[in-house]
Amino acid sequence: MVTYTPKERLARALTGKPVDRMPAVSFTQTGTVEQMEAAGAFWPEANDNAETMAKLAEAGHTVVGFEAVRVPFDISAEAEFFGCDIKAGTKEQQPSVSSHCVKDMSDVQRLKNFDITQGRVATICKAIKILADKYGKELPIMASMLGPFSLAQHMNGDDWFMAIMTDEEFATALMDLATEFNIAYAKKMAENGADTMVIIDPTASAMLIGDEYYEKYVVPAHRKIVDAMHEINVPVVIHICGDTTMSLELMESSGVDAISVDQSVDIATAKSKVNKAMIIGNLDPVAVLWKGTPDTVREVSQKAIDAGVDLLAPGCGIVSKTPSVNLQAMVESAKNRKY
Repeated sequence: MVTYTPKERLARALTGKPVDRMPAVSFTQTGTVEQMEAAGAFWPEANDNAETMAKLAEAGHTVVGFEAVRVPFDISAEAEFFGCDIKAGTKEQQPSVSSHCVKDMSDVQRLKNFDITQGRVATICKAIKILADKYGKELPIMASMLGPFSLAQHMNGDDWFMAIMTDEEFATALMDLATEFNIAYAKKMAENGADTMVIIDPTASAMLIGDEYYEKYVVPAHRKIVDAMHEINVPVVIHICGDTTMSLELMESSGVDAISVDQSVDIATAKSKVNKAMIIGNLDPVAVLWKGTPDTVREVSQKAIDAGVDLLAPGCGIVSKTPSVNLQAMVESAKNRKY
């Protein structure tokens, strides 16, 4: 059996090619307090400073053992880029969106001429470059961004859920803007060395908006991003929170290489509902990874592996207080999965 580097292994696994064993990675945020203390790189600075961000991302590899490095740690930079106010995070809490920047079509028009080289998204790209220069030959360089539907919701607020049903012209225009940004941002991250792209689109759940609006607004947007990434040989993972069981076929129809599912999704059922997409997940980040023990993590990991999960990973973002020993138990379980 050929032994692959972590970079080769993940690229092959995400595209359905044979590998020697399961990659040991997290597709959702990786920062924890224990890693911060070990690396001397703390939130909130690690969200705003490229060098500190890269240092904390590196700790996911050097402290926990993840076979990839990943940035950023939050999902607010995209909305901040367009002018939304952000509630500052702390050592234990990520920043969050506190106000919105789009009320009507005039705001959409005003924001069209954006400059992707400005703001915190540029800082994230710089962190990617730092990580790629150091680890790019051996480790996957994983980039993550908020998806277009959730970005539109951050920009428009809760009115967005009514807009998609009552104002098609406005909803389409805002989705087009968000998607155009996502494509430009993803390309910029890839230019700086990212070789794996993760779309986090939590409010794009068919459980929230129904299959009709998911198919109308979300699938075409995700497909455009996926196509843009596939043109430069970057595989794409999509993560949507909640029980996505009934919408997995729709999610796969965008052409994504893999779907990350949370702990409410049954792995075996998820596997039965997709044709080609890899299924990633789905250890409970609270009950198992944060509040459990290493033995608990190993037990739940084995259940996911036995159910057929393609890549073992957290079911959502890792809680900042998660003990490193629990994450290491997950890494160990993945590495023990031979093929």
